[in-house]
Amino acid sequence: MTKPNLRPQNPHFSSGPCAKRPGWSLSALEGAMLARSHRAAEPKARLTEVIDLSRAVLRMPADWRLGIVPASDTGAVEMALWGMLGPRPVDVIAFESFGEAWAQDIVKQLKVDARTFSAPYGGLPDLAAVDWSRDVVFPWNGTTSGVRMPDGDWIAPDRQGLAICDATSAAFAMDLPWDRLDVVTWSWQKVLGGEAAHGMLALSPRAVERLTSYTPPWPLPKIFRLTSGGKLIEGLFRGDTINTPSMLCVEDALDGLRWAATVGGLPGLVARSEANLATIAAWIARDGRWRFLARTDAASISSTSICIEPAVAWFQALPEAGRATAIKRIATLLEAEGVALDIAGYRDAPPSLRIWGGATVERADIAALLPWLDWALDAVFDGAAA
Repeated sequence: MTKPNLRPQNPHFSSGPCAKRPGWSLSALEGAMLARSHRAAEPKARLTEVIDLSRAVLRMPADWRLGIVPASDTGAVEMALWGMLGPRPVDVIAFESFGEAWAQDIVKQLKVDARTFSAPYGGLPDLAAVDWSRDVVFPWNGTTSGVRMPDGDWIAPDRQGLAICDATSAAFAMDLPWDRLDVVTWSWQKVLGGEAAHGMLALSPRAVERLTSYTPPWPLPKIFRLTSGGKLIEGLFRGDTINTPSMLCVEDALDGLRWAATVGGLPGLVARSEANLATIAAWIARDGRWRFLARTDAASISSTSICIEPAVAWFQALPEAGRATAIKRIATLLEAEGVALDIAGYRDAPPSLRIWGGATVERADIAALLPWLDWALDAVFDGAAA
């Protein structure tokens, strides 16, 4: 196949940290509160602004709390698990690596009464089997599998347990049914292209009630504590942070949130991500040489972490180690050409490519990338990458 002439303007298709917003440059960080205490008035105001803008863009209900927490989405999820689980049995939904990690923590570390509903990469477990008298822990979007929840209809509106949702690659790109959720977590470095190490923890009134009425039987390190003396530490949800945040990252997060408003807020962000998925879906239907890793209906194919694999006979005939080698060569070729960086699939996933399609990625760049995938596939088959 002839090498394509058109290249993506931005080759950043990594699934985390993800592409910066279009037009971003270091000048966006001018005025950051560097060398200042995060507890001083001006820096704290910036932290509070991150919270307020996030609430506004996401259309979060007014009675929810939202705070900035350490250790990215992982830290936010662990704070919820260690601080709230225990009074009820737990159902855990695992259809990719992070859901499986939460299941391992719940079963092996917290050792609570738990059931795990698993599905292989590309699938979803039987959501109808979930028992909403129990607490339920689940990812909204499988960042490593390319599968997402189709909607929130499977979540009981009259649930007794808490719905604890890891939404790190869904928030700002997918509509979240806030009335069906109780805990929602995400990180800055996903849909809005922020920098790493900072997480967000959103709590419904039901989640707050659990925190203030229940004391876990295990010790809680300081970094996980959300209550003191049986009361919620309200300052955590008004810009006070447990540890020292990076004010440079704070400024970058604000830049992304302000950009989100310029593209139409949440509806605009969702539309941009869905357009990226639609571009790839149309190419797959037309080209026939690639297919989604997702084996679900169209509504459950992720619009952010878009995972695909070659559908051609020679690739499918290879043993898994051979397929992994071929994918590595394809990704290496694309990086060498400067058309796509960091798009090899997750290490635990089946051999595949993972193309970030979040709102900061331009649809034109997705369209320009696709012919290069066919070119690299042919080059690997012909031995050009050996």
